[in-house]
Amino acid sequence: MLGAGETINHKSGGPIVSGTRDYNGLELDQPGRGRIYNSVLETIANTPLVRIPRISAEEKLDCELLLKLEFFNPLASVKDRIAVGMITALEQDGKIGPGTTLVEPTSGNTGIGLAFVAAAKGYRLILTMPESMSIERRKMLSILGAELVLTPKEEGLNGTLKKADELLESIEGAVMPSQFSNPANPAIHEATTAEEIWTDTDGAVDAVVSGVGTGGTFSGCARVLKARKPDLKMFAVEPEDSPVLSGGEGGPHMIQGIGPGFIPDNMSPDLMDEAIKVTNEAAFEAARRLARTEGIPVGISSGAALTAGLNVARRPDMSGKTVVVIIPSFAERYLSTALFEGA
Repeated sequence: MLGAGETINHKSGGPIVSGTRDYNGLELDQPGRGRIYNSVLETIANTPLVRIPRISAEEKLDCELLLKLEFFNPLASVKDRIAVGMITALEQDGKIGPGTTLVEPTSGNTGIGLAFVAAAKGYRLILTMPESMSIERRKMLSILGAELVLTPKEEGLNGTLKKADELLESIEGAVMPSQFSNPANPAIHEATTAEEIWTDTDGAVDAVVSGVGTGGTFSGCARVLKARKPDLKMFAVEPEDSPVLSGGEGGPHMIQGIGPGFIPDNMSPDLMDEAIKVTNEAAFEAARRLARTEGIPVGISSGAALTAGLNVARRPDMSGKTVVVIIPSFAERYLSTALFEGA
C-alpha cells in the first residue's frame, strides 16, 4: 500500500518509483497498454519473454534461456491465439455466420479458447473431450456456455475425434474448426508468435522449444524463423509414452495438451531438428520447480517444455546462444491433477 503522498511514477524505460523507493529496478514502457480494446478478442498475443535467473544459475547455463509465457493470453493459454485465428478465418471465408453451430474435439485448452471466442461472438459450441481431462477445464467450458460431450478415457483423443465427426454429421449446418488440419492454426502463429519472438530477441533467437499438440505453434514459428535464420534449431517436445514424432507408437500419457498419438496435418516434421521425449514425472517436477524457484506456476505440458528446454540449454553447442521455450498454460487449470499431489 502506498504511504501518504506517495505516487507511482512511470517513466518510459525507467524504474517504477514510489516516493523515494525504487522497486527493485522494475521497468515499464508506459503506464497501461496505451489503448482501449473493442473486445476481449483483441487482447490475444504479445506475451512476454522472461528470464529464469535462479534456475539458470542452478543449472550453470552458458546461454540465454527465455520462457515465452502464453498464459498472459486472456484465457490463460496459447490456444487463445488459434481460437481467434480459426474462427476469424471461417467468418472471412463465409463458412460460418449467425446461427452456426461449431463442433470440435479438444483435450481442453483449445476448447476453452474456442468457448471464449464463441461466447464473445454469439456462436453455439459443442466440444468432445476425453473424460480424463481435468475438472477445472470442464468447469471453465461450462461457465463459458459450451456444451461438453465426454468420451471414454481409454479411447484417448481418437475417441473424441470420432464423436465429434458423429455430431458434425447429425447437426444440420454444423462446422468443425478442425484445429489439427486448419491452416489458420499455424497461420496465426506465423503472424503473431513467431514475429513476437523475432522482435523481442532482436533476431538473436537461435533455438525454439515447443510442445506439439496440434502442431500449430511449432510449425507456425518454424516457418517464419527458419526462413529468416536457416541455422535456427526447432525442437519438438512429446511424451515419452507417446513418441510418434520419434517414430514410436502413440499411447496414453499424463501430459495434457501434447502428444495426441498421431502426427497432425498442421505439424511439419520436415522443419523439426529434433524431437525430445519427456516422462510424465519429469514434466510434473519441472513445473513444480518453476513455481517454487521462479514464482511461475505452469501446467503439465509447460513442465515438459521446460524439461526439454533445459536439455537443449545444457548442450555445449548452445553456449552463448539464445533458447526460447514456449510455455503454453497456467497451473490453475490442473488443480485436480497429479501436478498438485503433495503440493
